[in-house]
Amino acid sequence: MTRLKLTAATVSALALLMTAPVFAQEAATTEPAQTGTDAAPMAPADAAPVTPAPEAAASGSTIAGQAEGQMVLATELQAPEAITGADDTARSVALFQEMGKVITHPRCLNCHPVTGGPTQGDDMHPHSPPMVRGVADFGPDGLSCTTCHGAENVAYSVETGSIPGHSPWQLAPESMGWAGQSLANICTQMKDPERNGGRDLEAIWEHHANDGLVGWAWDPGQGRTPAPGSQELFGQLTRAWIETGAACPS
Repeated sequence: MTRLKLTAATVSALALLMTAPVFAQEAATTEPAQTGTDAAPMAPADAAPVTPAPEAAASGSTIAGQAEGQMVLATELQAPEAITGADDTARSVALFQEMGKVITHPRCLNCHPVTGGPTQGDDMHPHSPPMVRGVADFGPDGLSCTTCHGAENVAYSVETGSIPGHSPWQLAPESMGWAGQSLANICTQMKDPERNGGRDLEAIWEHHANDGLVGWAWDPGQGRTPAPGSQELFGQLTRAWIETGAACPS
């Protein structure tokens, strides 16, 4: 018996075979999706990559610049003691801008879409095969995210790359959508219990410092650029930001 070789192409082909009945059923039983809803159709594969708004780049975003249309990702993260300011508020803003190198990195933004389904890759292209958020941020009925994404990363067998994995594997709620938002807007949203899952500042620190799905960003598997720094350092920056007043960029 011939053993199926695990590659990006075979994974996409198998997933497309599984998604076809799901999307056909949705098309037959639901009204056409409206622009801006969870069920909005994905952009074609050759669509322009999603990039954070210009305000984000100006406010300490990971996107430090553009070179020939490609994103330039931050590779280093400063320790809290290296970040200063004229007063606590100014230092707090500077700390969040440093945190922004992680928050606006593709490893985070790909699963924090504002509308539609997930994106993938450093260029944040539409998920292949096309995928919708679903009612519980876990994919459409009958095809949850864990249909393809297991508890850990799985390397392809004959080429460089991998299927990302962690348990759980799912999108952030739409209220926590960050893609395309300015760092100032993300900060305000992050502190709002009505939009952040009911978290206070201490719970935000716990999420950043210890949540395993957040930590995946530094161990994303073959073929992906890790977020800068480490989860430990990201947690330290979050703690220092909170202790200086949790101020947001303007």
